[in-house]
Amino acid sequence: MKEIGIMEVGGFRVGHAQDEEAATGCTVILCDAMSPAGLDVRGGGPASRESQILSPLAAAEGVNAVLLSGGSAFGLDAAGGVQRYLEERGVGFDVGIAKVPLVSQSCLFDLTVGSKDVRPTAQMAYEACRNASREEPAQGNVGAGTGCSIGKYRGMERAMKSGFGACAYETGALRVGALVAVNALGDVIGPDGRPMAGLLRADRAGLSSTLEEMLADASLAENLFTGNTTLGVIVTNARLTKAQLTKVAGMTHNGYARAIRPVHTTADGDSVYALSLGDAPGDVNLTGILAAAAMEEAIRRAVRAARPAFGLTAWSELQA
Repeated sequence: MKEIGIMEVGGFRVGHAQDEEAATGCTVILCDAMSPAGLDVRGGGPASRESQILSPLAAAEGVNAVLLSGGSAFGLDAAGGVQRYLEERGVGFDVGIAKVPLVSQSCLFDLTVGSKDVRPTAQMAYEACRNASREEPAQGNVGAGTGCSIGKYRGMERAMKSGFGACAYETGALRVGALVAVNALGDVIGPDGRPMAGLLRADRAGLSSTLEEMLADASLAENLFTGNTTLGVIVTNARLTKAQLTKVAGMTHNGYARAIRPVHTTADGDSVYALSLGDAPGDVNLTGILAAAAMEEAIRRAVRAARPAFGLTAWSELQA
């Protein structure tokens, strides 16, 4: 297994758009062709659009795009901008009288970071499509990562800035990459098994541990389990079915579990999409293993790339 640039997976473009003042944004993954896709949602509070078409039982053979967005459920309007962009280019599922672009979307909660009244719109998502390219995507405070934060168990006063991250690996002809907007209730865990970013100590001079503070409380703190959801997309050149991709998405949550603690709470809408973008032979188990590894590292990169913003400390400041 060796690292590659995520765009080397091939078959897609990535675009960001954001409102930096309002601390929100969106990231679009545009597929070159309608691509088989799977979805696995483990968090208890998801906000999504066109998720049912990804069920292996649904008739749709694939999707044209996936949109990751801020704005909580208010941000679900943004997918209309992706549809408009694709419709103008004749892209979509042919229903005889029109081509209907199939766009799946998930939203994260960033309303407590910037302006609660400004959310990603259809126009912002349209701009993300216009910005989409085959260049390596920017990471950190961009796109869906613009308003991301972590370590919110004690409120935003002790939370930290997170963002958008990406990582990809290959072994033989198989290529697998992960893109993620990290907006978790919990902490991001480093390779040493200890928190590298997340809940700050009361004096904000260093890190505490969300898990340890929750265990010490032994009760649920009121009004703190909001403002979360980590959203990820797996891209692979392996030729896989919707059912196989659903399994890959499920295995990718192992990467969430290794890099975020706690994870999959009722306050998180943690979701993973998986897209098959090529024709390379690929074993579903090996693809899932690489997907989890890429996601684990992408989550950490989202933290390392984040800049201090909106009054939130970033990982880089703790290294000073």
